[in-house]
Amino acid sequence: MYAVIKTGGKQYKVAAGEKLKIEKLEAGVGSELVIDQVLAVGSGETVKIGTPMLAGASVHAKVVAHGLGDKVMIFKMRRRKHYKKTQGHRQRFTEIEITGINA
Repeated sequence: MYAVIKTGGKQYKVAAGEKLKIEKLEAGVGSELVIDQVLAVGSGETVKIGTPMLAGASVHAKVVAHGLGDKVMIFKMRRRKHYKKTQGHRQRFTEIEITGINA
C-alpha cells in the first residue's frame, strides 16, 4: 500500500516502513505525526484519488531526526564591473519514518 502526501509545498509517494527527508517541522525527535493532506492512496491496481484531498485518509509517521542538507554555493558575478559575490546555504530538514497508512 502506498500514498501520495503533500507537506512543505512538495508531494511525496510514501509506503509503510519508509524513511523520508521533508521540509523542517516543529516537532521533537521521537514524536508521532499525523499527515492528513493525502492526495491519493493505492494498493495493487486499485487507486483512490482525492479532489484535491482524500477525505478520511491519513498517514502516521514518527520523527527520526532533524538536520541540515548539503551546502549549495551561490555565485554571482558581473563581468567587467569588479563585482563577485559568493554565498552558501544549507536547507534544514526533518527525517521521518512512515509507520502506517489509513485509507
